[in-house]
Amino acid sequence: MQNPVRQYVVADEKFLCDENGSLVSLNDIDFISLSVKLVVKYPLKSAGENHLYVACVQPKNLAGYQWLNLRDLLELLSEDAFQTAGRALQILRWHFDHQFCGRCGQSTVEYSQELIKKCMHCALDFYPRLSPCIITLLTRGDECLLAWHTRSKEEKYSCLAGFIEIGESPEQTLEREVMEEVGLRVRNIRYVASQPWPFPGQLMLGYFADYSSGDIQVDQEEIVSAHWFKYNQLPKTPRAGTISWHLINTFVQERLRINNIKD
Repeated sequence: MQNPVRQYVVADEKFLCDENGSLVSLNDIDFISLSVKLVVKYPLKSAGENHLYVACVQPKNLAGYQWLNLRDLLELLSEDAFQTAGRALQILRWHFDHQFCGRCGQSTVEYSQELIKKCMHCALDFYPRLSPCIITLLTRGDECLLAWHTRSKEEKYSCLAGFIEIGESPEQTLEREVMEEVGLRVRNIRYVASQPWPFPGQLMLGYFADYSSGDIQVDQEEIVSAHWFKYNQLPKTPRAGTISWHLINTFVQERLRINNIKD
């Protein structure tokens, strides 16, 4: 009978994949045959009697396998598999980042069955870190505003995004980020979808917003350039599977439908 317990294998935040670049999940017997040193192991999800874990191991070259970053696997994984692999990375970061209390410096201990590390000296709890962010596609009729971000090494245009600051609502963050990055005012903000994003640990809240007023004034610190693009004349954009792609694709499909009706 097949072993119902399987695990993703991670070393230095890279996933063990086969020679074709596909993410593998190994049963206990195959995992033991790797002859790798286990550092820590955590459960990820369960479906009936089947259990999936993440096993963090010390790096080692393994014949017939390769180690790949999660970004390299984005286009190859289903949305569910990507989110599960992202959860694996974030759990491991939580484990290694909170071995000591940030208040008193004492060692932490894992508490109960939840993902909590507790300082027994000052009773401070440490949960996996999650940073809420907004991401928005600003639209103006048949056009959408896309920006080339300074963190992107290649010329690729995406939506505007930013972290929610203390005391802000997501909508207030959206208005602030658009004004700071491109100098525009918006109206008619509407929520579309969300996506867990494990780089390093965000919850992306996706919105549409309509252009209200202003001329594009790029801040030059976070944005290289920003332009209005017609829905059928888009530049290179993020890959499928990202929430930025979802927002752009939803806008394109809506404009195609509207313009086909007009024609």
